[in-house]
Amino acid sequence: MAEKLKLEMVTPYKKVLSEEVDEIIAPGVVGELGLLPGHTPLLTTLKVGELTYRKGSASFHVAVNWGYVEVEEDAVTVLVETAEPADEIDLARAKAALGRAEEALKKLSTEDKEYRVMEAALERAMIRIQVAGRKSR
Repeated sequence: MAEKLKLEMVTPYKKVLSEEVDEIIAPGVVGELGLLPGHTPLLTTLKVGELTYRKGSASFHVAVNWGYVEVEEDAVTVLVETAEPADEIDLARAKAALGRAEEALKKLSTEDKEYRVMEAALERAMIRIQVAGRKSR
């Protein structure tokens, strides 16, 4: 069994990171997913949320937007629409997006087709704000 996991995180636009890590906690659709070296092969869906990985005693946080995670032979591939490490999130922009989504939701009814779009925007903004508040520790 390997001592580390090889974590690759990719969006349609770029490779976000490639690291040797000790542990990964990902936002699975049915709950948080903890991954350690030697994990059983797996392919599952991720939801909007916070992905955390640990290297030694340091934890790193990334806001992710819907995607997939595949585990195979101590290699973990994360394919997501967007991924923003905590230190790259523009907090002012995230707060502005939160405000826009909240205002839009106040004006829409649950039957409006735009309602779900704004609900998703609200969730993404909240996760980005949460993750921006975390730094490597």
